[in-house]
Amino acid sequence: MLSADSLKKIDREIAKYPSDRKQSAVMSALAIAQDEKGWLANETINFVAEYLEMPPIAVYEVATFYNMYNLEPIGKYKITVCTNLPCALSGSNETADYVKKKLGIEFNQTTADGKFTLKEGECFGSCGDAPVLLVNNKRMCSFMTNEMVDKLLEELKNE
Repeated sequence: MLSADSLKKIDREIAKYPSDRKQSAVMSALAIAQDEKGWLANETINFVAEYLEMPPIAVYEVATFYNMYNLEPIGKYKITVCTNLPCALSGSNETADYVKKKLGIEFNQTTADGKFTLKEGECFGSCGDAPVLLVNNKRMCSFMTNEMVDKLLEELKNE
């Protein structure tokens, strides 16, 4: 179900824990699977459960609890805007509105060209850097002005 390269990465994560605790690598395994597949279909979650020798429901609990996991297909770039109170007080709601306007979508929607999905997020741990965006759960963009949003979107469109 997953490539040999992904399985090798998962095995490296499993090796970080005692041999009888391989399920401790569940979050990393889900992230690796999502990086390969783009999102976590039921069969992918079931595969991870089997690989880690866990009940599938336990893996589903993790996948559905954290918003970093995509349980449906998304655009090439998932942009998540932190709208938690400290960020909101520093302008993140206005930034979110600007991104919505620029992309022509609302939260939890994907652009018609399949390039962008917009999500609302909770605290990213960078309240002092607000407004903060995350791109594909890996790239944090801080102090996002409208001009910086324009630059980011243009950069991503051209990739």
